[in-house]
Amino acid sequence: MQYEFLKNFPKRMKNVGLYGVLIQNSIQKTSWKQFGFLKFDEQMNLIFAVMLYIMEQSLREENCTMDDIGAYIDTINTRYLGKEISYDDCRKLGDFVVNVILSNEGRAMYFDGYDFEENDYHVMHISYVANRIVYLDQEVRRTSYYLTDDGYNLILSTLEIENNMKLTIHEMIFQMHLEKQSYDKAVDEIKNVFNLMRIQLQKIQEAMGKIRRNALNYSVKDYEEILLENLDTISDTKEKFQKYRELVRSRVKKLEEENINVRRLGEKEEENLENLRIIESYLNRTIDEHQKILSSHFDLKALYTRELEALSQMSLIRRFSMRNDFYDKVLENPSALGNLDYFLRPLFNREPDKVYNLNKALLYQKPSVRNEDEDTEEMLDFDEDAYLKEQEEKRRQKLKRYESSLGFLLEQASEKGEISLSDIWKNIQENEKNAEEMQQQLIPNVEIFKEIMVELIRNKEINMEVLKKERSEFIQDQTADFQLNEMLLQLSEERFSDKKIGKIEVYRIEDGSTVTFDNVFSENGVKKSIRCSNILIRIMRNEE
Repeated sequence: MQYEFLKNFPKRMKNVGLYGVLIQNSIQKTSWKQFGFLKFDEQMNLIFAVMLYIMEQSLREENCTMDDIGAYIDTINTRYLGKEISYDDCRKLGDFVVNVILSNEGRAMYFDGYDFEENDYHVMHISYVANRIVYLDQEVRRTSYYLTDDGYNLILSTLEIENNMKLTIHEMIFQMHLEKQSYDKAVDEIKNVFNLMRIQLQKIQEAMGKIRRNALNYSVKDYEEILLENLDTISDTKEKFQKYRELVRSRVKKLEEENINVRRLGEKEEENLENLRIIESYLNRTIDEHQKILSSHFDLKALYTRELEALSQMSLIRRFSMRNDFYDKVLENPSALGNLDYFLRPLFNREPDKVYNLNKALLYQKPSVRNEDEDTEEMLDFDEDAYLKEQEEKRRQKLKRYESSLGFLLEQASEKGEISLSDIWKNIQENEKNAEEMQQQLIPNVEIFKEIMVELIRNKEINMEVLKKERSEFIQDQTADFQLNEMLLQLSEERFSDKKIGKIEVYRIEDGSTVTFDNVFSENGVKKSIRCSNILIRIMRNEE
């Protein structure tokens, strides 16, 4: 599917339909006027108040007859609403809300949700309330009403989950789906978690904008609420999702190794692998959002404190009108110019000059703890810089090994236009003098070679013109990690520019054959033998 966010669209539209059908049933009715409910807001408030009463009665396992609903409406009208209607009118109003609006006078209610995967509409049935026959005092036959699943979903979506609990609940559901290996459902939940964190970050940014415009318009209650939400969000989210990311990466690695070394994955396993990759990408983005919320949290506190301090200082400043308090006074009494320095002196206030204190000079000066701390911090900063430079150098050397291996594959394939992994192995074995050097160039270590092979098999077809167009249209951040498309584009433009590479195709040769490389070093320096599925690398030139 081209647009993954349109997946499960009918399910979303079912939730929209619960509101849409209810509003449609209510807004078309003129009977509201005879009960004094003229505004649409009043009508919707009463409908949900009645639904809440039916839900509470159902949860208590008590009957909810029309007499009970009428008495309930009469009570809330007397205490709160103040409409001039009698008890009989309240009972009629309850019958109107339940049987006409919520039950659509007994007619079935439907809402169509478009399914972009099947390219057709799904007709979804909607029902808010149902009824059953009950006997009061074992003799009187009455109808008792209760909410259906749709009714419960509608009510529970309004308030029952507090904002500070939504993230925790979605995180728990995501963990459950991950443990059960229901990766398609886990994708939806991690998207919900990411959306909640993005919403929290936007709330912080909007709050900071309001504070900058006028801190007095942002109440202390709002400030306290957003701080508590931030603390709930950043309390232990990062550690949890880092563990989830490690778990997902291990499962992705296991499936990829099984795909390249043992057997071809089935359709269900391919889908699981793709869902795991999506989950990993959203976990990375979620951890980034966590870091942004953390930094924005402290920025918000500093901004609010600074703005309030500035406002408090402004209240201490006494302001004068130059025309009223200066020019007019001088015109009335020109001799006042002699005392002009009294008026202007505050404008030129400055710090008093320092005086050399001989007594302080003769006292024993204790070492400053602050200076010692600063020295220690400088030493730590120095060590940190050296460490970062060392790590950066290691990353550059690792990228060179990726480039060497990928360049060797392109060089072998470009000579004849296509080559298999088994043919490359034969070429290495036939070249006795440089066999070890060629194998080292192809396989710097096991981990690098596996990652390159997995990326090639996963991409299958790589169009250089498309990559160039994407690079020209989008601004992307440089990354220190291995990126197959970026490195292929770089090699084709620099080292293999004369080959005019237009497209690279990689296919698995489905004859069950494998290729084994002996005496290959792992990243830890341990010698191993690796067995790979035989693949075919084909290079299409632009002339073709």
